Amino acid sequence: MAGTRKKASSPRTDAISLLKADHRQVEGWFSEFEKSRSISRKRQLADRICEALTVHTTIEEEIFYPAFLEATQDRDMHHEAVVEHDGAKKLIAQIQKMSADDDYFEAKVTVLSEMIKHHVKEEEQPGGMFAEAKKSGLDLRALGEQLRARKRELQSEAKAAA
Repeated sequence: MAGTRKKASSPRTDAISLLKADHRQVEGWFSEFEKSRSISRKRQLADRICEALTVHTTIEEEIFYPAFLEATQDRDMHHEAVVEHDGAKKLIAQIQKMSADDDYFEAKVTVLSEMIKHHVKEEEQPGGMFAEAKKSGLDLRALGEQLRARKRELQSEAKAAA
């Protein structure tokens, strides 16, 4: 058990810490979006949010969720998270195609923010996916290294495509 605590205190290598850091970053951008009055700034923030969420959902779906499912056998929690991701990805695709001065642009980003807040709460709450992953004995350090490597790869691909 002491080893688990040690892993959790290493934010750069622990899977849960990495995923939580992504959550905090996007929450900050959503907050900035809400406060901004500049259409160009809102577009810039929406683009950052959409890119970050696309990378985040990909690393969770490719690496974290399969490891979680294998370690816990909790199909309900896993399936709910995947369905929530699907809904977010559809909204992200719509936002990315829209103009920032479209009548529904701000509403769609706001709804995306609400969806993500709900999803984050579900993952981070006591008894949620992250708590269950910690209890399962998953090697969160090794998983964190895999997540970080894949995240870098996806971010590089996104920059190359831009």
